Amino acid sequence: MVKQESESANRPDNTAFTQQRLPAWQPILSAGIVIPGFVLIGLAFIGIGVALFVTSKSIQELEFDYTGYSNESPCSSCAQSVVANCKCSLNFTLTTLLQGPVFFYYGLSNYFQNYRRYGASKDDNQLYGDLSYFTSPSSSCSPYDYDSSKKPIVPCGSIANSMFNDTFTLTWTVNGKTNNVSLDGKGIAWWTDYNVKYRNPNVTPLKNAFNGTVKPINWAKPAYELDASDPSNNGFVNQDFLVWMRRAALPNFRKLYRRIDASGDYKNGLPAGNYTVDITYNYPVRAFNGVKKIVFSNVSWMGGRNEFLGIAYLVIGSLCVVMSVVMLIVYAKFKFPDEE
Repeated sequence: MVKQESESANRPDNTAFTQQRLPAWQPILSAGIVIPGFVLIGLAFIGIGVALFVTSKSIQELEFDYTGYSNESPCSSCAQSVVANCKCSLNFTLTTLLQGPVFFYYGLSNYFQNYRRYGASKDDNQLYGDLSYFTSPSSSCSPYDYDSSKKPIVPCGSIANSMFNDTFTLTWTVNGKTNNVSLDGKGIAWWTDYNVKYRNPNVTPLKNAFNGTVKPINWAKPAYELDASDPSNNGFVNQDFLVWMRRAALPNFRKLYRRIDASGDYKNGLPAGNYTVDITYNYPVRAFNGVKKIVFSNVSWMGGRNEFLGIAYLVIGSLCVVMSVVMLIVYAKFKFPDEE
C-alpha cells in the first residue's frame, strides 16, 4: 500500500503535455526534398562565398615586418640593442592611391594573449576606478601586484605590464617636400570599454588618485601621463591601453594603432608617393621568437581582409552540391526501378 501511494505521488499530471500526447509533426525526408534542398543550400553558399572572396581580394593591404631579425632590416640595430626608445625608419612607395578610409595596425606573431593565467592577471575592480583596490590589488595580479618595495602597482597584472609600447609617425614625400601624415587615435577602442568596462577614479587631478602607488614595471610613464597632448585620454580610458587590454584569441594578431586622418591631401586615402614610418623601437619579441609588423589597410562592407571566410563558404557550398549529385545517382540506381 505504501509503495502504491509513493508511486501515485510521483506520477505526472494526466495532461496532454506531461503525458506526451501533444500533436506532433515529423518531416518525411524524401529524395524529392533532400536533393533539391542540398542543391539550393550549396548554390546559396557558393554565391555568398564568391561575394566574400571577391570583396576580400579587393581590399588593399600593405604589411611590413620591422622585427629586425635580418641584418638587412632597417631595425636590425634596434632589435639587438638594449637602449630604450631606439629609432629606426621604414620606407615604402605607393604607386597608386590607397583608397580610404585607411587604418594603421601593429601586428604581433607567436604571442599568446589567450593564455588563461595571462588573461586572468588583472584587477577588474581597480580598472573600474575603485580606489580601495589601488592600495590592495587583487592577488590575481601576482607577481605584478606589488613592486620590490611592496608598493602597489596600478594598473596591476601581466596584461597591463606587457602593454605594447612601440610608437610610430608617418611622413609623405612628394616633389621633394616632406609632409607629416596626421594619425587619428580617437575612438580606436570599443565604446563599451571606455564607457562601461573601464573607468577612471572620480578624483581631480587624476594624478592624486595614484598617490602611494607605482607604475607597472615595464612602463616608461604612469597611467595618468600616457597622453600628454590630451588629458582626457589618460588613465584607464587611454585608447591605446584599452586596445591592448582587449585580448586576441589567436597567437598571430593585429591591433588598431591609428586611423589616417581623412582630411586635406588624405581625404580619399593615402596618395601615391614615397612614405617613411619613423619607429620608436621598444617592445621586445626576440625572447619568444615573435615578429612585429605594421599594416596599412582599408575596409569593405565585410570588414578587413579575410579570405578564409569566403573559401569556407565555397568549400561547404561545393560539398553540398557534390553530395546532392551523389545522392541523385544513388537514388536513380536503387529507387527508380522499384517505383516503376
